[in-house]
Amino acid sequence: MTTDSKHKGIIAEAHTPSACATVPAHVAIIMDGNGRWAVRQGLDRSAGHSEGVKTVRRITEAATARGISYLTLYTFSTENWNRPKQEVDILMHLIVTAIEQETPDLIANNVRLSVIGDMERVPDHTRQRLQASIDATSACTGLNLILAISYSARWEITEAVRKIAQEVAAGILDPHTITDKHIARHLATDAIPDPDLLIRTGGEMRVSNFLLWQIAYSEIYVTDKYWPDFTAADFDDALADYASRQRRFGLTGQQVSET
Repeated sequence: MTTDSKHKGIIAEAHTPSACATVPAHVAIIMDGNGRWAVRQGLDRSAGHSEGVKTVRRITEAATARGISYLTLYTFSTENWNRPKQEVDILMHLIVTAIEQETPDLIANNVRLSVIGDMERVPDHTRQRLQASIDATSACTGLNLILAISYSARWEITEAVRKIAQEVAAGILDPHTITDKHIARHLATDAIPDPDLLIRTGGEMRVSNFLLWQIAYSEIYVTDKYWPDFTAADFDDALADYASRQRRFGLTGQQVSET
């Protein structure tokens, strides 16, 4: 894992959408540090979440400008339901209100919104409001903005196993024919490519139950900056660091360079 690496010489290349070898198609972000940012400012934790919404907007804009096709944001985990009820209620309200407010701009910028996660745990009125924004952006063909809400990787994998087990029990599927591709098709991210780059803000060195199956070969970039302080320039640093790496996928460096 790299912390705040600077590779200024290749940032211009990383900015160029046509530089396919250096620009990740899919970036996933663990947006950590909202609460700690607020505490350091002497503010209530909810202020950090509100400030974090502004960062979502600027990083979505930056991802669009840099030619990234998929941006997945870890917005609310299944574990977050265990936080104090007042904070959970504030978070749910903030998330759906921010999405509604941003929907016209998403449409104007050709951004398509989708959500992955256990929607059965989300209150009906919140789910309906989210769905309205998803429907409103469904014709957009630019950046795919994916919000992981009420999501955890273990929940997702458990659901996939349950569906596969049902197919086996029904005689639809021979268990000896199950492959990793078959499992991937039963995940919430079916039809979404695996992340090329995983960014975590806030300095913690863990993946927090996020896209565990999908990030098997993702490049990982960790910055000490809290999410509210994360800027487009910081995003560029992560992209530049990604562009400097050789992705081997189990091969040797020589094999990769010869392809």
